[in-house]
Order: sequence, then structure tokens, then C-alpha cells
Amino acid sequence: MSVKILSITLLLLSLCVSCHSSEDSTGPGKRRPCCVDVTTSDMSAAVVGKTYREQAARPPCVKAILFNTKTEPLCADPNAQWVKDLTAKMTKV
Repeated sequence: MSVKILSITLLLLSLCVSCHSSEDSTGPGKRRPCCVDVTTSDMSAAVVGKTYREQAARPPCVKAILFNTKTEPLCADPNAQWVKDLTAKMTKV
């Protein structure tokens, strides 16, 4: 096998592995929301359910606490006092 064919094969294989490992674990077509900004305003009245999720800071995503609302996920500042108070009463998923 020539070096050129071997190089192309290895390049394609590494590209496939790279694409596969970058997929979200939630499954194909189902990506978790990515918070690029957070609110510090008290939005606790809009929160529904008893669970929340933490998001790590991985650009473009920022460190955030995600709550469920009736319409869409709410991205909240983990350092805001209302967020700390609310998460103390909830379950982390």
C-alpha cells in the first residue's frame, strides 16, 4: 500500500472519530441547549418542575444553571442568590 493511500485513509479515519466524539450524548438530532448568556434577575416564578441542570463553561457556552420553564430553558447565573436558594430545594439532573 502506498504512503499516499495510507495517509489519506488515516486522515479520513481521524476525521470520522473526531466527528463522532463531538456529538452530544443526548442522541442524534437532540442537542441540549447551550447558554451563551445568563440572567441575574430573579426569574424563580417562571421555573417549573423540581429539577435543574448545571452547564460547564465551554465556549461558546458559559457556566450556567438551567431551569425548565413553560416555554424554554432558562439560563441563570449560578452565583445569583435566587439561583442558590432555588437549587437548594431542587434535584440536580
